[in-house]
Amino acid sequence: MSGSELSYLSLTVLLMTMTVYFTPWDTGYNLMDEASVLYEEAGTFDCVGEGDLVAIKLHVGELGNPYYIPPFFVRQIIGAVKSKGGKPFLTDSSTYYQAHRSNAVDHWENAELNGYGGAPFIPADGLRSESFRTVKTKGILDEIEVSGAIAEADAMIVVSHCKGHALTGFGGAIKNLAMGCTPCTGKLRQHRTVGLEIDGGRCVGCGACRNACALQLPEIVNRKAVNTSELCMRCPACRDACPTGAIQLVNMPALSMALASAAYGVLSTFKKDKVSYVSFAKDIVQFCDCLPNPGHRVMDDIGIYASDSAVSIDAAFLNMADYKKFNDAYGVDCMLQVKEAKKIGVRGELKPKVEEI
Repeated sequence: MSGSELSYLSLTVLLMTMTVYFTPWDTGYNLMDEASVLYEEAGTFDCVGEGDLVAIKLHVGELGNPYYIPPFFVRQIIGAVKSKGGKPFLTDSSTYYQAHRSNAVDHWENAELNGYGGAPFIPADGLRSESFRTVKTKGILDEIEVSGAIAEADAMIVVSHCKGHALTGFGGAIKNLAMGCTPCTGKLRQHRTVGLEIDGGRCVGCGACRNACALQLPEIVNRKAVNTSELCMRCPACRDACPTGAIQLVNMPALSMALASAAYGVLSTFKKDKVSYVSFAKDIVQFCDCLPNPGHRVMDDIGIYASDSAVSIDAAFLNMADYKKFNDAYGVDCMLQVKEAKKIGVRGELKPKVEEI
């Protein structure tokens, strides 16, 4: 092959990796048909080889939350993986907080109640979040735990729901990798990059923080709240419950940077070109799918994205959406996790070409 041919090939590969494919959420069309064309153009299932064990990583939605990816779209993805000779399984990791998805049995039941089927649902981190592999990573974290079923899979389709998030501003593909593909220890490691401070001068010792905490971690000592527990995941429950504003989360941008670190570690367990991404910008609500009460829809439905890059697919959504609504609401730059992921070596572009299908 000549030098000019090599240069042309290199440019072609670069352009492919910079492109995110997109179909608008237009219910005047059959959106399953539109999605099928989208996946074909994007090469979504090119990562699947004959006999591959393929993780379809999704969030099944906390029980009671009506805003999650419609199960029929996930069944369509399952069928496409099977047509490529892959062996698909649905998967997600258990939650750190105690709700309907904090162990494998309840998580599987939650997935079934929310309508997911067509392939086995295999909780990624074992019965009680004990199954994982610790790997080195880059960025703000030195290492991260990767859920066992993710680390052992041959390929992965990351199916994400774009929405707001109280601590990182936004949740998409990078967060799906970082939190969704790590066990409870990995989730805690990421969340603990954020600090928590209690102003003793403002605290009145009412105990509202302790009552709001699922683990009842803040203690009331000498009529003042104290939280020194290493089990605290820095969720905003105690802060939001405090009637005097005595509790504050500090260095919140660190969590967005931790998402990038964790995502890098998760991707390191896969061979090159074995992970693909599909994101649904539909029912874009205030808060994460982790909550049974996700808040109000804050943006119009946008569409479906497909890419081979977590950085590019998240950037494409943020560039098209009015994401400053999230920035203003939560005081965190939504683009930080995307910029940090690219900075530490996750492939993709901050301003990818978006090709509408």
